[in-house]
Amino acid sequence: MNSGSAVRSAARWILELRWRGWEWLWKLEARLRGVDLGRAVRFRGRPCLARAPGSRIVLGDGVQLNSALRSNPLGSTRPATLRTLYAGAEIHLAPRSGLSAAVLCAARSIRVGEGTIIGAEAMLMDTDFHVPGPSGTWAVAGPEAAEPIRIGRGVFIGARAIVLKGVTIGDGAVVGAGAVVTRDVPAGHLAVGNPVVVRPLRAANTA
Repeated sequence: MNSGSAVRSAARWILELRWRGWEWLWKLEARLRGVDLGRAVRFRGRPCLARAPGSRIVLGDGVQLNSALRSNPLGSTRPATLRTLYAGAEIHLAPRSGLSAAVLCAARSIRVGEGTIIGAEAMLMDTDFHVPGPSGTWAVAGPEAAEPIRIGRGVFIGARAIVLKGVTIGDGAVVGAGAVVTRDVPAGHLAVGNPVVVRPLRAANTA
């Protein structure tokens, strides 16, 4: 191992020690906020977890939330954020899924499948947050206006992608960086662009 590699390895080791030193406190905070934590959940940096009374946030076994600046190669400029807005809402991350500086905001339901990875600063929102009000005003959208988001197993969602309400993404699908997903993505398909274009992954890999 050359000196440069040794320095990088030492720096990573120091960072891991620092994260682990604070992780117990961040997990305690999560539990006090009513978040259900599975076994071996990892917090690399302090996440932003906000649970409305009567709602659920569940992190399955081995889930990892990256929030610290150096916890992701792209740099995490904001904490991983999981927020439920109303009673009865849920955010559920299945075992071994993970996200970096991403935002999941649920007025009704967002469920993420096992082994799925959500890239830096991606956003998943099952609500439009506002609806037209009287006389050209805007009103807050209630849970009745929300539509659940379902993400399958082994999905990869790229950096700064946006997944909007009512979308289902099938197992093994890939969402490209910066894509805006307004419609379902079948299993094993690639979704890229704005507006999103969906095509089979196999065709995309051989093009």
